[in-house]
Amino acid sequence: MDVCIPIDEDRGLESPVCRHFGSAPLFMLVPLDGGACRVVPNRNQQHAHGECSPLASLQGESLEGVVVGGIGSGALGRLTSSGIPVYQTKDTTVEGVMRSYRAKTLTLMTPAMSCVHHAHGEHHDHDGH
Repeated sequence: MDVCIPIDEDRGLESPVCRHFGSAPLFMLVPLDGGACRVVPNRNQQHAHGECSPLASLQGESLEGVVVGGIGSGALGRLTSSGIPVYQTKDTTVEGVMRSYRAKTLTLMTPAMSCVHHAHGEHHDHDGH
Protein backbone atom coordinates (compact mmCIF):
# COMPACT_ATOMS: atom_id res chain seq x y z
CA MET A 1 0.00 0.00 0.00
CA ASP A 2 1.15 3.51 -0.83
CA VAL A 3 0.73 6.99 0.59
CA CYS A 4 -0.13 9.55 -2.10
CA ILE A 5 1.27 13.08 -1.81
CA PRO A 6 0.63 15.85 -4.38
CA ILE A 7 3.92 17.43 -5.49
CA ASP A 8 5.04 20.37 -7.63
CA GLU A 9 8.09 18.60 -9.11
CA ASP A 10 9.88 15.27 -8.77
CA ARG A 11 12.93 15.58 -6.51
CA GLY A 12 12.51 12.25 -4.74
CA LEU A 13 12.01 12.59 -1.00
CA GLU A 14 12.89 16.29 -1.28
CA SER A 15 9.95 16.90 -3.66
CA PRO A 16 7.98 20.00 -2.65
CA VAL A 17 4.42 19.31 -1.53
CA CYS A 18 1.86 21.09 -3.71
CA ARG A 19 -0.43 23.31 -1.60
CA HIS A 20 -3.58 22.14 -3.37
CA PHE A 21 -4.29 18.52 -4.27
CA GLY A 22 -6.31 19.05 -7.46
CA SER A 23 -3.79 21.51 -8.97
CA ALA A 24 -0.74 19.32 -8.39
CA PRO A 25 1.09 18.40 -11.59
CA LEU A 26 2.30 15.12 -10.04
CA PHE A 27 1.46 12.64 -7.30
CA MET A 28 4.26 10.91 -5.38
CA LEU A 29 3.36 7.37 -4.32
CA VAL A 30 5.44 6.29 -1.33
CA PRO A 31 5.23 2.59 -0.45
CA LEU A 32 4.95 1.87 3.27
CA ASP A 33 7.15 -1.21 2.90
CA GLY A 34 10.19 0.94 2.07
CA GLY A 35 10.21 0.23 -1.68
CA ALA A 36 10.98 2.81 -4.35
CA CYS A 37 8.76 5.88 -4.71
CA ARG A 38 6.84 6.34 -7.96
CA VAL A 39 5.51 9.48 -9.61
CA VAL A 40 2.13 9.57 -11.37
CA PRO A 41 1.15 12.56 -13.54
CA ASN A 42 -2.10 14.30 -12.63
CA ARG A 43 -4.09 13.83 -15.84
CA ASN A 44 -6.92 15.88 -14.31
CA GLN A 45 -4.86 18.94 -13.33
CA GLN A 46 -6.93 21.28 -15.53
CA HIS A 47 -10.53 21.02 -14.38
CA ALA A 48 -13.52 23.21 -13.61
CA HIS A 49 -14.02 24.28 -10.01
CA GLY A 50 -15.53 21.39 -8.05
CA GLU A 51 -14.84 18.88 -10.81
CA CYS A 52 -11.53 17.50 -9.56
CA SER A 53 -11.49 13.76 -10.17
CA PRO A 54 -8.42 12.47 -8.33
CA LEU A 55 -9.26 8.82 -8.80
CA ALA A 56 -8.94 9.21 -12.59
CA SER A 57 -5.17 9.66 -12.26
CA LEU A 58 -4.85 7.23 -9.35
CA GLN A 59 -7.04 4.48 -10.83
CA GLY A 60 -5.78 1.03 -9.92
CA GLU A 61 -3.37 2.27 -7.23
CA SER A 62 -3.53 0.67 -3.79
CA LEU A 63 -3.63 3.68 -1.48
CA GLU A 64 -3.29 3.58 2.30
CA GLY A 65 -4.01 7.30 2.43
CA VAL A 66 -3.58 10.70 0.78
CA VAL A 67 -1.72 13.55 2.49
CA VAL A 68 -2.44 17.11 1.35
CA GLY A 69 -1.82 20.74 2.25
CA GLY A 70 -5.28 21.59 0.95
CA ILE A 71 -8.07 19.91 -0.99
CA GLY A 72 -11.48 20.90 -2.29
CA SER A 73 -14.64 19.39 -0.86
CA GLY A 74 -15.50 17.50 -4.06
CA ALA A 75 -12.14 15.70 -4.26
CA LEU A 76 -12.17 15.07 -0.51
CA GLY A 77 -15.63 13.52 -0.76
CA ARG A 78 -14.70 11.33 -3.73
CA LEU A 79 -11.58 10.01 -1.97
CA THR A 80 -13.24 9.35 1.39
CA SER A 81 -16.30 7.71 -0.21
CA SER A 82 -13.83 5.35 -1.92
CA GLY A 83 -12.46 4.39 1.49
CA ILE A 84 -9.24 6.41 1.19
CA PRO A 85 -8.48 8.53 4.26
CA VAL A 86 -7.17 12.05 3.59
CA TYR A 87 -4.80 13.75 6.03
CA GLN A 88 -3.70 17.37 6.24
CA THR A 89 -0.05 18.40 6.57
CA LYS A 90 1.95 21.57 6.94
CA ASP A 91 5.15 19.71 5.94
CA THR A 92 6.80 21.09 2.80
CA THR A 93 8.61 17.98 1.49
CA VAL A 94 7.68 14.34 0.89
CA GLU A 95 10.28 13.31 3.47
CA GLY A 96 8.68 15.55 6.12
CA VAL A 97 5.20 14.27 5.26
CA MET A 98 6.28 10.66 5.60
CA ARG A 99 8.02 11.36 8.92
CA SER A 100 4.74 12.87 10.24
CA TYR A 101 2.66 10.06 8.68
CA ARG A 102 4.73 7.36 10.35
CA ALA A 103 4.61 9.27 13.68
CA LYS A 104 0.79 9.42 13.32
CA THR A 105 0.79 13.20 13.92
CA LEU A 106 -1.26 14.20 10.84
CA THR A 107 -4.85 15.43 11.12
CA LEU A 108 -7.62 13.46 9.38
CA MET A 109 -9.41 15.87 7.02
CA THR A 110 -13.10 16.61 7.46
CA PRO A 111 -15.40 18.42 5.00
CA ALA A 112 -15.21 21.55 7.18
CA MET A 113 -11.43 21.65 6.57
CA SER A 114 -11.66 21.59 2.77
CA CYS A 115 -10.50 24.56 0.70
CA VAL A 116 -12.82 27.40 -0.19
CA HIS A 117 -12.44 29.04 -3.60
CA HIS A 118 -13.60 32.61 -4.03
CA ALA A 119 -14.86 34.21 -7.22
CA HIS A 120 -11.50 35.82 -7.90
CA GLY A 121 -9.74 32.45 -7.95
CA GLU A 122 -7.69 32.83 -4.78
CA HIS A 123 -6.82 29.74 -2.80
CA HIS A 124 -7.41 29.74 0.94
CA ASP A 125 -7.23 26.84 3.32
CA HIS A 126 -9.56 26.56 6.29
CA ASP A 127 -7.42 28.99 8.30
CA GLY A 128 -7.86 31.68 5.66
CA HIS A 129 -4.31 31.39 4.28
